[in-house]
Amino acid sequence: MAERLVGKAAPDFTMETVSGDGKDFGKVSLSDYRGKWLVFFFYPLDFTFVCPTEITALSDAYDQFKALDTEILGVSVDSIHSHKAWINTTKEANGLGALNFPLASDITKNVARDYGVLIEEEGVALRGLYIIDPEGELKYQVVNHNDVGRSVEETLRVLQALQSGGLCAMNWKPGDSNL
Repeated sequence: MAERLVGKAAPDFTMETVSGDGKDFGKVSLSDYRGKWLVFFFYPLDFTFVCPTEITALSDAYDQFKALDTEILGVSVDSIHSHKAWINTTKEANGLGALNFPLASDITKNVARDYGVLIEEEGVALRGLYIIDPEGELKYQVVNHNDVGRSVEETLRVLQALQSGGLCAMNWKPGDSNL
């Protein structure tokens, strides 16, 4: 049976990363995001078809997230070398081009397993997206089939609703009153 994650401390992680410009390797841990909101998302694999639409859309909206004191971290089970190659491949050649946030490598698949998105028999992650608050509590998760991309607008809306500090009715939008 699946374990509930929302409302609990987000599972800790440490992973290797490649910077959004594809030049530098590093490491990242959940604790690096303490004091900020984090949009943490899994995608199945590099050099695929739906994934670049999501990743580049999140990168294009980075300034909107930054204005909300929010960082973004993408992760798949691919190596940092594959991430680097994908970032350093132009969009015209089915690459990502430069991003405004890093990509992390969960090559051990432990993080995808901890977040409940690993498809064990395929060795890839489902499309899971999590919003983690500045104290490290997991506030939101959405997991869907790998055939369907996620919505940047909905992610921003939910983030703003969480940050509003009150109860938010269905279809709440920034500027609406809380219940």
